[in-house]
Amino acid sequence: MRRHIGVVEDDANIQNIVSAYLKKEGFSVDVLGSAEEAWTLFETNPPNMWILDIMLPGMDGYEFCKKVRNESDVPIIIISAKDEEIDKILGLELGGDDYLTKPFSPRELIARVKRLFIRSQPQTKPVENDMIQLGQLSIYKADRRVYVSDEEISLTTKELDMLILFVEHPNRAFSRETLLINIWGDDYFGSDRAVDDLVKRVRKKIPSIPLETVWGYGYRLRDEEG
Repeated sequence: MRRHIGVVEDDANIQNIVSAYLKKEGFSVDVLGSAEEAWTLFETNPPNMWILDIMLPGMDGYEFCKKVRNESDVPIIIISAKDEEIDKILGLELGGDDYLTKPFSPRELIARVKRLFIRSQPQTKPVENDMIQLGQLSIYKADRRVYVSDEEISLTTKELDMLILFVEHPNRAFSRETLLINIWGDDYFGSDRAVDDLVKRVRKKIPSIPLETVWGYGYRLRDEEG
């Protein structure tokens, strides 16, 4: 079954270019000119990924991203002419998984789409040491499911990637730079503020998590039994 991508963009030229490149790679594509149209698609035939412009008529991309994230952990790539650091941070804080500034290379967008699909989809083959645990926190990596006691917690792709990294290395202090490379990749050029925002989101979803700030350096997940 082909993966379905929703492209939310009001510029016809960008619509055509992005759609053509995605279809060439074998994706099923719906192009929407507004967030309102995209929300209708979300409710009737939700895509496996969104490529989302920020500056849209009516509801803007930030509000749409927030609405989707309240309902789903589907991957979201934000594309925007806004290249200020605060705009990138806001997009990631609201739940975007990646942020690409216009003008961008369509090939770079395709590479990011493929990489995000790989990181967000459950593995189909059994793997050794699939379940990892720290205290009441249990992570099933192949299924990409997280439980605190018996309650399942919904996390985005990057939230889960970071949590796995911490749980696999309890009591180790990670610098913000190391977390950026491990979670976003070594080709990410945004601010390390994105790490702080990601940690804040995980703490909000899992209030009991012993995720400590190492002042002036980064973060550490404390093993209270270690």
